[in-house]
Amino acid sequence: MKVTWKFGIMTKSKKKEKHQNSKAKLSLLYIYGVVSNGNCSHDYSSSYFLFPFLLLIPAICFTICDANSNQLCIQSERKALLKFKNDLIDPSDRLSSWVEGGDCCEWIGVFCQNSTGHVHQLHLAAPPLSAPDIYAPPAEWEPYRRSKLRGKINPSLLELKHLSSLDLSNNNFSSIQIPKFFGLLESLTYLNLSLARFQGTIPHNLGNLSKLQYLDLGYNDLKSESPQWVSALSSLHYLDLSSADLYEANDWVQVAFKLPSLLELHFTDCGLEDDLSSISVNSSKSLVVLDLSWNSLSSVPKSIFSLHGLVSIDLGFNSLKGPIPYYFGNFSFLEVLDLSGNYLNSSVPNSLYSLNHLRFLGLSINEIEQDISEILQSLSSCCLGSLESLTMKDNQLSGHLTEQLGQFKNLAYLSLAQNKISGPIPLSIGELSSLKLFDVSENQLSGPFPPSLGQLSNLETLRFGHNLLEGVVVETHFSNLTRLTTLKASQNMLRFEPNSTWIPPFQCRTIELGQWHLGPKFPHWLKFQKNLSKLDISHAGISDSVPTWFLNLSPQFKYVNLSYNQLAGGISYLNVRDSVDLSSNRFTGPLPRVFPTLHFLILSNNLFSGSLFELICHSSSRERMEVLFIDKNLLTGEIPDCWNQLESLIFLNLGNNNLTGKIPPSLGRTGLQWLNLRNNSMFGELPSTLQNLTNLRILDLSENHFSGNIPTWIGDKLSTLMILSLRSNNFDGQIPHKICDLQYLQNLDLSRNNILGAIPKCFSNLSAMANRSYDNNYSYDWGGTTTLIYLSALLVLKGREDEYSSIVGLVTSMDLSANSLTGEIPKEIGILVELRSLNLSGNLLTGNIPDEIGNMELIESLDLSMNQLNGEIPPSFSNLNFLNHFNVSYNNLTGQIPTSTQLQSFENFSYMGNHLCGPPLTKNCSTKGLPTDVENNGSSSEGSKVNWLYVSIVLGFIMGFWGVVAPLFFIRSWRHAYYRKLDHVGRKLYVYWATIDM
Repeated sequence: MKVTWKFGIMTKSKKKEKHQNSKAKLSLLYIYGVVSNGNCSHDYSSSYFLFPFLLLIPAICFTICDANSNQLCIQSERKALLKFKNDLIDPSDRLSSWVEGGDCCEWIGVFCQNSTGHVHQLHLAAPPLSAPDIYAPPAEWEPYRRSKLRGKINPSLLELKHLSSLDLSNNNFSSIQIPKFFGLLESLTYLNLSLARFQGTIPHNLGNLSKLQYLDLGYNDLKSESPQWVSALSSLHYLDLSSADLYEANDWVQVAFKLPSLLELHFTDCGLEDDLSSISVNSSKSLVVLDLSWNSLSSVPKSIFSLHGLVSIDLGFNSLKGPIPYYFGNFSFLEVLDLSGNYLNSSVPNSLYSLNHLRFLGLSINEIEQDISEILQSLSSCCLGSLESLTMKDNQLSGHLTEQLGQFKNLAYLSLAQNKISGPIPLSIGELSSLKLFDVSENQLSGPFPPSLGQLSNLETLRFGHNLLEGVVVETHFSNLTRLTTLKASQNMLRFEPNSTWIPPFQCRTIELGQWHLGPKFPHWLKFQKNLSKLDISHAGISDSVPTWFLNLSPQFKYVNLSYNQLAGGISYLNVRDSVDLSSNRFTGPLPRVFPTLHFLILSNNLFSGSLFELICHSSSRERMEVLFIDKNLLTGEIPDCWNQLESLIFLNLGNNNLTGKIPPSLGRTGLQWLNLRNNSMFGELPSTLQNLTNLRILDLSENHFSGNIPTWIGDKLSTLMILSLRSNNFDGQIPHKICDLQYLQNLDLSRNNILGAIPKCFSNLSAMANRSYDNNYSYDWGGTTTLIYLSALLVLKGREDEYSSIVGLVTSMDLSANSLTGEIPKEIGILVELRSLNLSGNLLTGNIPDEIGNMELIESLDLSMNQLNGEIPPSFSNLNFLNHFNVSYNNLTGQIPTSTQLQSFENFSYMGNHLCGPPLTKNCSTKGLPTDVENNGSSSEGSKVNWLYVSIVLGFIMGFWGVVAPLFFIRSWRHAYYRKLDHVGRKLYVYWATIDM
């Protein structure tokens, strides 16, 4: 197992959070929604106000509140609301004030007109509770789920003739469509159904709402085949159809652009694909905010360049290609420009540097190649006082950060991660007093960690991991970082030496200091981090025990990585909710108890001992566990048969322990994709329940004592296998032909068993060894972290056993050595042209070496030694230009070694035990291509040496017998003297041993 770190990007799952937090980067010049007054028990909504009349809001609010407090609602409308409530499911009892006989104008979410008493606003959006983490326990999710209204929407709302504002957003109407009768609410000016999980087709009669000014249907599961109903909404100022499927119609944007009063348009993630360059805008020039992000637009719609009033443009996460259009420089009022997540290349055009009002510039995740110092220099000429956010992560930026950076006094967000920026972090960084986020991770920055960073009192997120920074960090580097919540600085060469009594000024939720030198003592300053959720202090040179206070530090610990230190002692309980990595330490004792919600547990390469029983059979986390690595420890006993409840288990590694017994049948009732039991002492046949692991990708049972035939169901049922290793067991019988059905198999190791029979000709069907059309990913994302797990495999290549992890998907091999395979090498094996290693040594193979093996031009290791092959080495072997390990020794091969760059580079032992000639051997070949001694004498020199060996044995026997034994037999005095000497020596030894015993 190998762990690497990567920088996360915003995915589609994060767009709803973005929608809830800020539906636009720019506020509109008009006001909708809630106006509150401290004297009122609940909120009220204003009508449509233009910006000059904002000063009238307090007076109007006071009037409304005062009127509502004395106005009884109309009875017919009260009954309509009660009918509406009766069809709703209200788990949190939010509508408890809605009772018979009460004044509905005082009910929660109901607002009445001050003069008539008619209900004119209904605001029933769920309270803005943040969704818990995806891996949070059910107890944390329950309040969030209960806060949402469910059920049906009663048509009694039609009786509210004066209803102008309806907000049902952020609820859970997942089983119903948007009611068609909404199109009959003719007084509506405001309709918000966003994030309410409505389904189905958008009713076209919403186009009848001629007074509608605000329509938000975003982030539901909706679709619409025609945009014509929108064209009738001539009063519309705000339109959001984000996440609706608009793929069927190609004129959505054209219709929306023609709405005469539209100020804000949001079509995020709507499946828009067409080229919008031909759209003519001949009606509205009013648009201020345009959001077409997360679609599939291949080019920037040229029609938007005539909308000179645009203040915010978001075209992020499309498929835009080529250089950034210079037309963007014509938007003189532009404040927000987001082109992130595209394929834009070249450099930033000079026209952008004329945007004097630019506050937000997002160009992340593109292919822009430019010197960062040039960009900062150009931006300083236009936006020195206005720029608040610059995000250009994941591009091809180079050069140095200059001291000019400190001149952007209003800069709050700076993200330049995943580029090729080098040099030091400038000291002027400390002058950015407004900075909240600074991210320069995954670059080539060098030099010390600047102490001026410690002066940024507004800084909340600091990321500079995966660079080349070096030197000593002390307390003053963090002196004024009182608002810091995220510190990600792993993979540098820094040494942190705070005073032992230092108390950090910050309370971080995330601290990642992997590969810093923090030891040898466990960092005591962590004791004061009461909000800590994620911690990585791996590779930190800590040689200590884990203090008790650390294990009880934070009840909200989600992720802890203490791997690759020298931590010792026992751990009884892990109070971590999601992920734990304690690998490569010196922990001892029994396996720890774990938190019920734990998903990832990595304890590899320690000294844990005892049984698996308590962890597997009695752990409360069994239903949630996904990754369990306890390899390279001292575990003993049998694997318990209680895996039925671990249905979520994906990766299991118990290799390199002292486990015994058979594979438990219940192991086949999990969802395993990787199973590693190598190098234990397990035995027996493979249980048939393993055939239920239909998603299994890696199966490693090598170096045990398993026996029986190789099951045919491996090829029949485990169709997704990429690596199969049964090396060094006691399997017998023949290789089942069903193995040939494994289309994704890249590595097959059946070596060191008792397998008989011929090599199947159908091996040519192993597609992954014949071509590279398969994109095999051996990595796995940890939930809720930025960690990437690389699945590893122990492969024997080039005569050497090595562990492959991040590149295992690039390796293809077949090892059938040390068995009892017979017959000829099938010529069909030459079809496997993507093989990097082929080992057929130590068998009983006969016949000629197939010429087709010469077609395997990418092969790096070929071992055919210790068989009974005859004939010549095929001339096609001269094509094997990547060969760096080659062995055909101890066969019956004859003739000249083919001439090539590679074959002459190997030592003589690669060819010994044959009748070969030519370089690199010293034996010369005759004109017939045979060794000269074979041609002249009819036998090889090796044969002569064998005859002389027999002669020397006979001569040695004769000389030994007649020189020593014969005189003792024939000369009596010699014989008596010999036996007296033996008796004397025997007595001496007896006295010596008797003296020792005393």
